[in-house]
Formats: sequence, structure tokens, C-alpha cells
Amino acid sequence: MDSIDKNILTLLQKDVTLPLSEIASRAGVSKTACWNRIRKMEEEKIIEKKVAILNNSKVNLPIIIFLSLTVYSHTKEWIKKFYDTMNRFDQIIEVYRITGHEIDYLLKIVSPSIEAYDEFQQTLIKEFEFKGMATKIVLKEIKKVNSLPLDNI
Repeated sequence: MDSIDKNILTLLQKDVTLPLSEIASRAGVSKTACWNRIRKMEEEKIIEKKVAILNNSKVNLPIIIFLSLTVYSHTKEWIKKFYDTMNRFDQIIEVYRITGHEIDYLLKIVSPSIEAYDEFQQTLIKEFEFKGMATKIVLKEIKKVNSLPLDNI
């Protein structure tokens, strides 16, 4: 990946709807060269997908919750059931396996209300075995970016 690719990716991360001619002009390459670079980055899965980023409050999902889970064991059967469960519920928007003191997984969940989250949490509790859970409700979102910093790579 060279500086032209990084420039193209930076432009796309800011606004994927930019016309190809503008991206090419800003990147300093022809439209054909720009198109070929974008296609190659898509084929190599550097660009995974192009999406619209929604304002969660405007679509009635104003509550953001981080749920940490501690589990007893990571058997193949448990992991499969856990992954299946995570993928079955749309309100779970991110899941990470992490290191740290007594936390194995961190889930990011959106909800229309605290009451709806409480109901969802009760459903989740019945889905798979775990040792403990802790809920953190986001009070204020201070920084949220949807682009990766490419300047230092």
C-alpha cells in the first residue's frame, strides 16, 4: 500500500459518495488508475464494504450499553453456541474477546430504552452459561470515529 492508496482510503472513509473523478483528482491519479486501485483494495478486502452510518438516536436506539462477560470455560461447544447467539440478536452490534481482569468478552448493544435492554438482558441470560456479567450504560458519547488513522502506517 503506497501513499496514493492511503490517500484514496482516507477520502473514501470521510465520504464514500465522492465522485470517482474527485477522488482521482485529490489523489493525483487518473480516473482509470483510481478505479483500478479501489477495485484491487476491494478484492484484497482492505475495503470490506461501503455503508451508510446512521445516527442511533435518530432511529430510536439512543441507549448504548457495554456488557462485559466472564465465562467458566471456552469449550468448542460453548464458543459455537456463544457465536451463534451473538449473531442472532441484531441489537448486539459489536462483540470482542478481550484480555483483562475477569472479563472475557465485551459486547456493544443498542436499545430504545433501559426497560427494553433489561428485557433483552434477561433473554440473553437464558441463552448460554457464563460466570458473571456487568452492564455499563453510556451517558455521553464523547468521541466516535468510523475511520482508521492511516497516516502512521
